[in-house]
Amino acid sequence: MILPIVAYGDPVLKKVATEIDQAFPNLKELIDNMFETMYNAQGVGLAAPQIGQSIRLFIVDGTPFLEDEDEKPDPRTVGLEGFKKVFINPIIHSETGEEWGFNEGCLSIPKIREEVYRKEEICVSYYDEDWNFYENVIFKGYAARIIQHEYDHIEGILFTDHLSILKRKLLTKKLTNISKGVIPVEYRMKFPAAKKFK
Repeated sequence: MILPIVAYGDPVLKKVATEIDQAFPNLKELIDNMFETMYNAQGVGLAAPQIGQSIRLFIVDGTPFLEDEDEKPDPRTVGLEGFKKVFINPIIHSETGEEWGFNEGCLSIPKIREEVYRKEEICVSYYDEDWNFYENVIFKGYAARIIQHEYDHIEGILFTDHLSILKRKLLTKKLTNISKGVIPVEYRMKFPAAKKFK
């Protein structure tokens, strides 16, 4: 089932999400619905707060980054083959390496893309959808970036929070319009200031 994606301005996007356990109801169904929702919106990641659930869960699939590659492969795409994963109660232990910029977007903030700088390598522990535990796994390049972006969501952080104060001020009107639903969007959304779905 395709779920509505919560738009910028909803308080759930600014909350630190809570951990879940194996008794969490209908978890498999929720994960399936999140993947369907993400693919429908042509995203590469989706966190539970973005569908209104403040829990420490997100999904990723970096395949579109491989499809966008030209003849000269970007070394930062290494490891994206088969990079479809579920992260439950993840912990990023470290972020290392050089910072590099990328024009990030977000399904909760449609039509806005801005340069965000992140470290090139992370070390993370997490559970998958079958509650298998993965400890101190290293991800690099685009895989690390996607995870960092989605991890931010369960920490109540949006990619716009990484921008300068001046840049955020320049985006104020666009962000307000998103919150009100005054924006064309190709997927189902819930706009907090409009109290309606699109």
